Formats: sequence, C-alpha cells, structure tokens
Amino acid sequence: MKLKTKSDLFYLVIFLLLIGTVSCKNDTKKEEKEETKIDSVNTEEPFYKLSLAQWSLHKAIRDEKTLSNLDFAKKAKELGFEGIEYVSQLYDLEEGNEQASLDSLVVQLKKRSKKQGIQNVLIMVDGEGDLAVNEKVARDEAIRRHSMWIDAAAKLGCSSVRVNLSGGEAEKDVAQWHANAVDGLGRLAAYGATKNINVIVENHGGLSSEANKVVAVLKEINLPNCGTLPDFGNFCIIGSSSNQLKIPCDKVYDRYKGMAELLPFAKGVSAKSYTFDENGNEETIDYYKMMKIVKDSGYKGFIGVEYEGSDLTEEEGILATKALLIKATENL
Repeated sequence: MKLKTKSDLFYLVIFLLLIGTVSCKNDTKKEEKEETKIDSVNTEEPFYKLSLAQWSLHKAIRDEKTLSNLDFAKKAKELGFEGIEYVSQLYDLEEGNEQASLDSLVVQLKKRSKKQGIQNVLIMVDGEGDLAVNEKVARDEAIRRHSMWIDAAAKLGCSSVRVNLSGGEAEKDVAQWHANAVDGLGRLAAYGATKNINVIVENHGGLSSEANKVVAVLKEINLPNCGTLPDFGNFCIIGSSSNQLKIPCDKVYDRYKGMAELLPFAKGVSAKSYTFDENGNEETIDYYKMMKIVKDSGYKGFIGVEYEGSDLTEEEGILATKALLIKATENL
C-alpha cells in the first residue's frame, strides 16, 4: 500500500493501534476463560477436617513412655492435623483431689494447644462409671464424674465429650438397659447443654454397638446436644472389639448399616483402622464405601484418625489412615 500524505500515515498508525488493542482484549478474555476453567477443577473444599484421636498414640504415651501426654498437641501438629481428640484415661488425676488436678491439667493442655494453633475437638471419657447400670446411685456417681470432664471440655474450647453407654448386668435386659440409658445419658446431656457441650455416644461394644438400639435411646432423650460418635470399627457386640487381637467376633452388627443409622445424630466421626494392604487400603473396612456413606449423610465436621493396629508403628499407622481418608474422598 502506497501512502501519499502524512495524513494517510497518521490514520494508518491509528488503525493498527486499534486492531492491536482489540486483539489484546480478546487474548485477555481467552486467558481469563482458561484460568476460570482451570480454577473450576478440584477446587471444592473437603466436607470434613482431620483430627487425631489420642488413642492412636496410647502405646507411646502409656507403654513405651516415648511421648508425654502433654505433648499430644505438638505431635498432632507435626503429623499435619487441624484438631485433636483427648482420651481421659491417658491422664492420671490425683486420687481424692480429682477436680483440682483436672483444673490444673486443663490449663496446661489449653496453653499447649493454643501454642500449636490446633483446635481442641473433644474428650473421650472412659473409666468414670457406667451410665446405664441398674443402680441409680451408681448412675448418679457416673454422671457426677463425667460432668467434671464436661467442665474441662468447655474450658478447653471443645465441642463434645464422648461417653460409653455401658450397662453391665442391665444389658441382659434390653428394655431395662434402654430405660437406664435414657435416664443416665439424658441427665448428663442436660448438664452438657448448660455448658454448650455435646454429649455423644460411641458404638463401643455390647448393646452400644447395636446402632438401632442407640438411636432409640437418643430419640427418646430428644436433646439437640445428645448425639453420636460413629466409629468405623466398633461394631462387635459379643467378643473382641479390636481386630488387632485377631479374635473373630461372635456377634457383629453390619458396620455400613450401623454407620448409616448413627450418622444423622453424629457430632463427630471416628475413622478406625487396623491393618493395610500393599495398596494402602484398610483390610477390614472399605474406606471408599464408608466415606461415601459419611458424605451422603450430609455430615460436615471433624473426622478423627484412630489407628489401633500393630503391624505398623503408631505414627506410620496414623499417616497411612490419613492418606487413605484423603484418597477415598478424592472422587466423591
């Protein structure tokens, strides 16, 4: 093209600049679309957070004595967890001075968890009496002792305390156990409500592993803070409740049916594990099926890793369980 005047040159330059601007805008829009498309892939936040159940480290704390129970928060943080679940039986309170001893313990645990920037999720309470025994005096004492841990949970900033629904001899009569459980658990949950603490039942052997019977108790109590802590592994009704002992369970409740029944009342979930195959899958529990049941229930909250095996070290088992949970939910 031959330019005759300076005016022609001027208009040509303007024309080329306009074309360049439009081209840049189109390229920018294209890049923005591509970025939007990339961002839309795998950006959904997980429906749960990971916490560590202290029982996963009970050998190191209680038997091997290679980990102080006061350093639980630090260890959990090192292993990549957001929350922690304490176990009451891993702390010795001074006999005859339990309340003052527990108050002192809470101060230390709160200080250490705050330093690590980790959330206190719940306390698993064991050995403080049975809530469904026949004798009312014994139930009253169990409620009193459990109440101390409810107070501790509130001070720590936990959301829940986990209790067992044992009834001893009462479990031979389902109707009697049910009535006792409604009374003991119901009164404890009513106290928990005054402290803004959930009181949650774990399937933990005996009648408490028959999910439908626990649900019947919860429905009769009918308190919003009275719920469950469904555990992947504790559905043995008669026999060993621990697969690591290699003892077959004499009577077992279907774990997947049980989880589906307990999850509508769940304030937490416990991911139990025992042994893993060469692909990193739990050999006794289908984690893919289990995690689909959990998600389909609408549960959103902490899932606690609770390794209870012996084939791996405790830390190896914890990390294997954590990795499996993540893998099992990648495509949900």
